[in-house]
Amino acid sequence: MSDSRDTGMRPRQLKPGQRTVVWTAGPDSPEPRKLFETADLLLEAPNWSHDGTHLLLNGAGRMWRLDLQQPTALHEIPLTGVPEVNNDHLLSPDGRTLHVSGMDGHLYAAPATGGEGTRLTSDDETLHFLHGISPDGATLAYVALPRDTDGAAGRLALMPATGGASHTLDTGPGHIDGPEYAPDGVWIHLNSEAFTTAPGHAQICRIPAAGGPLKRLVESETVDWFPHLSPDGRYATYLAFPPGTLGHPEDLDVHVHLVATDDWARPLHSYPLFGGQGTLNVNSWAPDSRRFAMVSYPLPGA
Repeated sequence: MSDSRDTGMRPRQLKPGQRTVVWTAGPDSPEPRKLFETADLLLEAPNWSHDGTHLLLNGAGRMWRLDLQQPTALHEIPLTGVPEVNNDHLLSPDGRTLHVSGMDGHLYAAPATGGEGTRLTSDDETLHFLHGISPDGATLAYVALPRDTDGAAGRLALMPATGGASHTLDTGPGHIDGPEYAPDGVWIHLNSEAFTTAPGHAQICRIPAAGGPLKRLVESETVDWFPHLSPDGRYATYLAFPPGTLGHPEDLDVHVHLVATDDWARPLHSYPLFGGQGTLNVNSWAPDSRRFAMVSYPLPGA
């Protein structure tokens, strides 16, 4: 999510000479493929469309479509009744609805092709940062944080996808982020700081969607965020920050790890890039589970 402990959120911008580079990779891709590059707009957090034809990314507080057959130009997805959006967004299982997190800390739903949006969350003194939707499209999973409270730990919350009352799942101590339903709907994968006393030491884990204890999936020295399972459930990606990183900041040397879900401990491939925030915040797998998208932000001379 956009670092939710900074409630004065504004869309990120490229630094002088910096570029946005969108890449694709997959289980059969030891080297990533460059898909798109621009020095005009900082783009984040690709979602792969359910028909496999395009990516959806946020940039400058708006949503954009990047066509995969001709990835030379961006097309804005016009949304009305929605504030500036951050990098927490996803598509409904049928691909027809775009769910987004607004810079005002609320969740919204709008047609995926553009149109009028509807606010889903209430004024409950909570910031809402969206990450997951159940396979049946009925439930959203998000990170809840109290407004105007610096340093508070995020909590895992669930609510109806059409809006309504929410409830939290007990994830124990420590900040959590990136809660995302597995394709089977039984598990929610996330990162949590509950496993060590080292400040900010997030690790990949999962929790039963019905509630229960956290199960750690990776034990590492790196600070690991944002697990995303492929649609067939066989693979997953996550983002590894250097040891000692606090939060998920921008402009660091990081790795995107690709693992088989039956062996999280040994990456099949590991992709080093300059990025962090914006690189892999949301699920970016293609519908055929053969590719995923990620973003880097190289600076001059890189």
